[in-house]
Amino acid sequence: MNAPTKIDKLQPKDFASDQELRWCPGCGDYAIIKSVHKALADLGATRENTVFVSGIGCAARFPYYMSTYGFHTIHGRAPAIASGIKLANPELDVWIVSGDGDALSIGGNHLLHLLRRNVDVNFLLFNNEIYGLTKGQYSPTSRLGTKSPSTPLGSVELPVSATVFALGVGARFVARGIDTQQQRLPEVLKRAHAHRGASFVEIFQNCIVYNDGAFDGFTAKPVADEAQIHLEHGKPLLYGKDRKRGLRLDLRRLRLEAVTLGEAGVGEADILVHDETNRTLAGMLAALEPPMPVAIGVLYCDPAPTYEAAVQRQVDEVRAKQSRAPDLDALMRRGHTWTVTA
Repeated sequence: MNAPTKIDKLQPKDFASDQELRWCPGCGDYAIIKSVHKALADLGATRENTVFVSGIGCAARFPYYMSTYGFHTIHGRAPAIASGIKLANPELDVWIVSGDGDALSIGGNHLLHLLRRNVDVNFLLFNNEIYGLTKGQYSPTSRLGTKSPSTPLGSVELPVSATVFALGVGARFVARGIDTQQQRLPEVLKRAHAHRGASFVEIFQNCIVYNDGAFDGFTAKPVADEAQIHLEHGKPLLYGKDRKRGLRLDLRRLRLEAVTLGEAGVGEADILVHDETNRTLAGMLAALEPPMPVAIGVLYCDPAPTYEAAVQRQVDEVRAKQSRAPDLDALMRRGHTWTVTA
């Protein structure tokens, strides 16, 4: 007689593999993987139904360190591999881990099509504004003037905003997190997982060796309250230690401006309310840079039909029209040319 076995819910430590973490001491990746472990445990995820896919870079070691299925693929091509996985088995939870160079340089075209197709995967972009694995060259997100081995006189290129890019190519879920925010980051990851379709999460991650302190202007504890605005759908866009600062729309210039409650007649009714279904507002929030507060949390969430569901629907429609099951052997032996019909 077979007796059912109760399977205990997995804990964060159960998602860690037996491999030693080999990032530089102090790297933000340690904090991110801790948040991922917690998010998966909170979600009740299973190891046999979860897949991590990576490209090349420091972040790309992730699949080795996860006690799940995983693929360490090639530079920039993780979205293509992940799309194939999701199409082959839509029941799998697929996570892509990529750095700013891997995702937005050689992989920019692949990321574009993953997001516009709305493949139901979770894309985590670790942004440290530098190439870490290959010893500190500037990346697509490096700021103007960044000095590096490949730009010894300073970068002359304007950087890419990862979230502005994602919104621009049609992503239906766009969010941001910070590596060290261990209470907030797992919640952002769980929101990304709950979204049906491609979810894109930019995680600001410190590279202690080649770009240390790149985000201190808004992540350092002394300035964080005044330099970050944490987004909640349906809640006023307020920030600051006493939540007396807020964002309102400058109708003359059609842009967001920071104001202080109680000054110049500003009241809470003047403060914008966050609507994560508003793509225009999401674009404005994504574009904010110091001295304006940096937007953290879910910028945009507006689900749409997924790519793999549409593909499967086409397959089902074709099969429904056929009088007999497809015969692959007969197709291969049919001759030198094939005629494909609907």
